[in-house]
Amino acid sequence: MFGEHHSNLSSEFPEFKEKIHNLKSSHPYFSQLADEFEAIDKEIYRIEEQIEIRSDTYTEDKKKQRLLLKDKIYKILKES
Repeated sequence: MFGEHHSNLSSEFPEFKEKIHNLKSSHPYFSQLADEFEAIDKEIYRIEEQIEIRSDTYTEDKKKQRLLLKDKIYKILKES
């Protein structure tokens, strides 16, 4: 993913683009997860582009958090 930035969930889950939009405005928990995902994704992008310097451990922890959030988001998208 180096040098590649996913600016929003619609690019991660293009098949759920409309559902993402609807859930962000009607499902507070989903909206919170989406905001957290996008914030972490942007932070990882800045680290990978060497805009910010962080330890490898910190970066790996952030990537794990992003993956966990992505899994939770996907579960909600599939169930709703």
